[in-house]
Amino acid sequence: MEKKKIIVVLGPTASGKSDLAVELAKEFNGEIISADSRQVYKGLDIGSGKITKKEMKNIPHYLLDVVSPKSIFTVSEFKKKSDKVIKDILKRGKIPVIAGGTGFYIQSVVDNIVLPEVKPNLKLRKELEKKSVEELANILKKMDKNRAGEIDLKNPRRLIRAIEIATELGKVPKIKIHGSLASVDWEVLQIGIKTDDQVLKERIAKRFEKRVKAGIIKEAEILHKNGLSWKRMNEIGLAHKYIALYLQNKMTKSEMIENSIREEWQYAKRQKTWFKKDKRIEWFVLEDKNKIFEKVKNFLK
Repeated sequence: MEKKKIIVVLGPTASGKSDLAVELAKEFNGEIISADSRQVYKGLDIGSGKITKKEMKNIPHYLLDVVSPKSIFTVSEFKKKSDKVIKDILKRGKIPVIAGGTGFYIQSVVDNIVLPEVKPNLKLRKELEKKSVEELANILKKMDKNRAGEIDLKNPRRLIRAIEIATELGKVPKIKIHGSLASVDWEVLQIGIKTDDQVLKERIAKRFEKRVKAGIIKEAEILHKNGLSWKRMNEIGLAHKYIALYLQNKMTKSEMIENSIREEWQYAKRQKTWFKKDKRIEWFVLEDKNKIFEKVKNFLK
């Protein structure tokens, strides 16, 4: 039986993947699944750079606004929901286009990674939350060297979750990065957007300044009024960490902007490092639209 086909459009933050995904979906009868660990949160629109109704150009988008930002949304939840959506899109004779920059989300679909359901261990979390990021990283390295080698060691939320899983299961299950797994039901073409570092840096800075004008601070203020704690905002990370400090008068507006831009750039570098591991990704510069469209056309034949 011929395998069904899926297109993935990936790249670092601010690389232009959302617009490209819409163009491809329009051209090849597709529907889009967002693979972004912040855009799943309701009310985090400006803050996560969520695509607007106008930018969607009437193409259906899935896995945006899935849960309250007070909740933690896991990779295994993303995998379950995306599998369901993919099957539904394929059943209707359309092409699923996965677009995003959260590498683990994308990989969970591409390699059909089945992740264990490990319930939050609140007692352990309480103890771990008292520790510094460095202490958490050292704990994980001792428990599971493999996972420590592929996780963002500066993200306390991810570290705590990995330690939680390692405590429950002995270690985080080995994640296979290269070569398809036998149980993958579909054939995947991964299109990566190549970006020049300097250009990307400038795009990130411009985009963040636009977000400030669009009301990112007001949006965060509303979320806090509706019960999103400063602590949770810090966990969501990137700009929200600094907007929370600014709203508590612990930082000036210009410091908040400067730190947020720097944090987004660091995040973009981590995304690039993650994607570099997967040799199956086909890289293109955004200006090479014709080549991208040609590649997709041949893949879908």
